[in-house]
Amino acid sequence: MLLQVGGKRSALGLLAIRRVWSMSRSAHTTPQTLEYKPIKKVMVANRGEIAIRVFRACTELGIRTVAVYSEQDTGQMHRQKADEAYLIGKGLPPVAAYLHIPDIIKVAKENGVDAIHPGYGFLSERADFAQACMDAGVRFIGPTPDVVRKMGDKVEARAIAFSAGKLSFGNGALFVEKFIEKPRHIEVQILGDKYGNVIHLYERDCSIQRRHQKVVEIAPAAHLDPHLRDRLTADSVNLARQVGYENAGTVEFLVDKHGKHYFIEVNSRLQVEHTVTEEITDVDLVHAQLRVCEGRSLPELGLKQDKIRINGYAIQCRVTTEDPARGFQPDTGRLEVFRSGEGMGIRLDSASAFQGAVISPHYDSLLVKVIASGKDLPAASAKMSRALAEFRVRGVKTNIPFLQNVLSNNQFLNGTVDTQFIDENPDLFNLKPVQNRAQKLLHYLGHVMVNGPTTPIPVKAKPSPIDPVIPPVPLGEPPVGFRDVLLREGPDGFAKAVRAHQGLLLMDTTFRDAHQSLLATRVRTHDLKRIAPFVAHSFSNLFSVENWGGATFDVAMRFLCECPWRRLQEMRALMPNVPFQMLLRGANAVGYTNYPDNAVFKFCEVAKENGMDIFRVFDSLNYLPNMLLGMEAAGAAGGVVEAAISYTGDVSDPTRQKYSLDYYLKLADELVKAGTHILCIKDMAGLLKPDSGHLLVSALRDRFPDVPIHVHTHDTAGAGVAAMLACAEAGADIVDVAVDSMAGMTSQPSMGAIVACTKGTKLNTGISLEKVFDYSEYWEVTRGLYAPFDCTATMKSGNADVYENEIPGGQYTNLHFQAHSMGLGNKFKEVKKAYAEANKLLGDLIKVTPSSKIVGDLAQFMVQNSLTRAEVEERADELSFPLSVVEFLQGHIGIPHGGFPEPFRSKVLKSLPRVEGRPGASLPPLDFQALEKQLRDAHGDEITPEDVMSAAMYPKVFQEFKEFTRTFGPVDCLDTRLFLDGPKIAEEFEVELERGKTLHIKALALGDLNKAGQREVFFELNGQLRSVLVKDTMAMKEMHFHPKALKDVRGQIGAPMPGKVVEVKVKQGQQVEKGQPLCVLSAMKMETVVNSPLSGTVAKIYVTADSTLEGDDLILEITE
Repeated sequence: MLLQVGGKRSALGLLAIRRVWSMSRSAHTTPQTLEYKPIKKVMVANRGEIAIRVFRACTELGIRTVAVYSEQDTGQMHRQKADEAYLIGKGLPPVAAYLHIPDIIKVAKENGVDAIHPGYGFLSERADFAQACMDAGVRFIGPTPDVVRKMGDKVEARAIAFSAGKLSFGNGALFVEKFIEKPRHIEVQILGDKYGNVIHLYERDCSIQRRHQKVVEIAPAAHLDPHLRDRLTADSVNLARQVGYENAGTVEFLVDKHGKHYFIEVNSRLQVEHTVTEEITDVDLVHAQLRVCEGRSLPELGLKQDKIRINGYAIQCRVTTEDPARGFQPDTGRLEVFRSGEGMGIRLDSASAFQGAVISPHYDSLLVKVIASGKDLPAASAKMSRALAEFRVRGVKTNIPFLQNVLSNNQFLNGTVDTQFIDENPDLFNLKPVQNRAQKLLHYLGHVMVNGPTTPIPVKAKPSPIDPVIPPVPLGEPPVGFRDVLLREGPDGFAKAVRAHQGLLLMDTTFRDAHQSLLATRVRTHDLKRIAPFVAHSFSNLFSVENWGGATFDVAMRFLCECPWRRLQEMRALMPNVPFQMLLRGANAVGYTNYPDNAVFKFCEVAKENGMDIFRVFDSLNYLPNMLLGMEAAGAAGGVVEAAISYTGDVSDPTRQKYSLDYYLKLADELVKAGTHILCIKDMAGLLKPDSGHLLVSALRDRFPDVPIHVHTHDTAGAGVAAMLACAEAGADIVDVAVDSMAGMTSQPSMGAIVACTKGTKLNTGISLEKVFDYSEYWEVTRGLYAPFDCTATMKSGNADVYENEIPGGQYTNLHFQAHSMGLGNKFKEVKKAYAEANKLLGDLIKVTPSSKIVGDLAQFMVQNSLTRAEVEERADELSFPLSVVEFLQGHIGIPHGGFPEPFRSKVLKSLPRVEGRPGASLPPLDFQALEKQLRDAHGDEITPEDVMSAAMYPKVFQEFKEFTRTFGPVDCLDTRLFLDGPKIAEEFEVELERGKTLHIKALALGDLNKAGQREVFFELNGQLRSVLVKDTMAMKEMHFHPKALKDVRGQIGAPMPGKVVEVKVKQGQQVEKGQPLCVLSAMKMETVVNSPLSGTVAKIYVTADSTLEGDDLILEITE
């Protein structure tokens, strides 16, 4: 540690020693006539916790108290704790108010104050203030002005120390720099009276420092050699006696590793850390200060050196509103929640630490001092750790996670710390994130109450007020199901068992495709989890449950604000016996674009690890290279590969030969040759009529007698049950169904209908109809919760015109919603006709995501612009087509059967580049390590492999999802009505965060709009009042607010912390270099220079000197 201790060389140093020596001798030889003068009223010329500490001591001694406060401190607790309180420094800056001696003295004189306590900081070590008090006839609770002056002059103080025989830095005339390797910072508490009596109250170890600021203090110093302790305390007492020191003070030393001690300075005031000394000596230092000032001697107070004993250990932690993760930047704002740690052995000294308090940038960031006492250092540390763990501070960042790391550090617990402790232990900054789940959820609920749902609502309908009832579930493990076969015999054995099974097997789509088709994919994990155990116990003989992949993956993050991987994990835990099935879009995985091959492989690997069993692999164009990649990825992950042929057209119609029976058989040949375990017909539009279904399945069964056949359809035309029964009669092993209340229309055929129609036949499903009815009743009521998304809001039935327009089930619903939302509800018939025309324009495509979206985009383009098919073909070279159409024609999703339509393609693309072959083949591999590092840098170390995959699939959606959860917490634990609509005033409800942790919440009131465009929303949480401030987005559109810097815009420079602009160092149009200072901010007496993160030109400046900013407020923009 390099200590700068001065550099003056002249006769002044020696003269100072002589003058001090002679003055100190005369101070002890002159007889003093003193008398006891009781203090009746004390003013504390300070603020915050030290003011309250002194007021409490005064009250205990029967002394009346006076507080002073600045204009910025009108809401601070110290003015309420005093008997009287007066404003000082009107019109002055915040700190200057407490330094304005004339105002302080004036208040004291006008209000009968007979003594002033300076606290610490501000004027506490100003000799002119002590003198001003004396001149006004007001006692100064501290040393005499002369002693304050001597101790405040570091040169003179060290000269005194040298003359007293202490080892210091030089000889008093020449102070040099001394390097002391890894010293301990030890300070001794002294106390003197007006009669020359001086005692010590032992030492404190203040070695744990950051930038010379004490963080944690311990008394006594652990493992301190008793002889060294004696020397330190003796030197401190001698020095105090030499200068005639009275009242409380601290003598500070550095101790090297050889046990040598070096004098630093004397602090002629009470220290922040005086509390630990009080705890181990049982001496109230403030009481002693007051009594000494009144004229009492130490012996009268019972304070004799031989009676002062050390009892145990005490630790003080300074809890501050600083963010350790950002270099201990001060944080400001409103304390939304404050709950302290208490109990045996814990003392709290605080000021304005209470719910609703506003932490301003004007003063230091100390929130509360926590003092823990115990019989030894480990015992005191354990109490401190426990107390800090009990703290709940919300609304501002604190250093509590850092302090907890200090307290768990072995070096600290062993008592072997030095001033390099923090620098040499970077792991102290591996901070455990604060969950803050309850308060975040209140923010979310308040946001919905003020601003409405966070997810887009297609129709104006409210969730049903009726809660679904979960059917009874037996205790114990669910029965053995097909998954046990899969786990025991692997994918090949599983496929053989399916093929050998007697009767018809069912896949339940209720958990995915059914609600994608009927409820815009909006069903939440919360409602799936509630019914999952019933399904596991009642339908163990299902072939599988389709519950993942497809649109559910991005919708979970984008609209439901929940993690799709967590859904999979929780479903797996609740349904261990039924195989899970997902929809994999071939080379597109679960996205709408092409990914590098290694990303698709990695996705399947992670999905399998999280509980996925069967991968239904398809391609929207039946483009074989894309399908083969997906099949290979699923197989390599150890999953069951179910290659799906997307069906369109009509194999029973001899006039439609593009997608003939021969086409499907040849494609099936390739898929079986590639090793698929199961062959699937994916009829996404519900085009399979009973005859065509029977024809296709019979042909496939004849061609592949040993391969299980699985058929998927939609019931849009109403013939789904008949078609599936025909397929089953023809040899299909599995058909897709949805539970009755979630079946029909654009969803799958009814489970109950299939079960009833096959009962007692060779196709018997073995499923109980009674269980189906119970299952359906749950979903009938649950569906009401999703009324704002229910397709029946605008669509009252299915329609056989699907055989003409061939719109897939889920898209049929979405187009219906879109048409109504765009005011085209009365033109939906035209939209459907345009869809058929757009399909022909594009060459008659297989239509499933994403190809179906391309056709839909072109159809809406045609309707909005009143274009016929002929007009589009004629004007193709001049129209501005939707991007999805252009990219399709470029070859971005593969090559359609029969090739691209010409000359339409050439007219649209003109000179635009074309993709040849499989689109993903030319993409470089994704660097997962680099992506993970990028995510950890942005979101912390709790990034999982599943998060990395989410970011790989949907980078922007994942980023927004993480930002949402950082703000609003785990909203997936809210019930659906609360999630969508928020609570009503006076509504009481419970939220289970995890097993054994339930929040009891009541919505109380919604406040009026304030000047900041916010409304205060009041709740009762677990019996305690809580409130959150919510920005009213509609109101804010009409109000002007300082813009925020966008994090993803490189040239937007935001304020790194709240504060005031001290200086703007650049001008608009100026060239700046990377690292060049742009402006200076000040907050909590700390100045921060904002440097440029890039080189460029200052495009616009949004602030001026004296501007008050919040965190992330836009300072300026730089263009590269």
